[in-house]
Amino acid sequence: MLSHAQNLADNWDFTELWIDPTASLPYVLILLSDSSGKSCVYDPNQNYQLVFSSDTYEEAKLWLLEDEYERVEGRLTASVAA
Repeated sequence: MLSHAQNLADNWDFTELWIDPTASLPYVLILLSDSSGKSCVYDPNQNYQLVFSSDTYEEAKLWLLEDEYERVEGRLTASVAA
């Protein structure tokens, strides 16, 4: 899992920000996904530690929604960031 997470961090297709709006200061997580849908969720407050990894974007999205995170509108694609 760790090697996949490193590969994804270097070769991501898009990223999304997800927040927990119920926290006194909104808590942010970063979702990175590659072109095949493999996704990892990182916590910037924990030195960008990997907190979740999945083979599909849908599974990662459901994991975030289960913990009541909300996606920040918009998505940054690798082509825009390059």
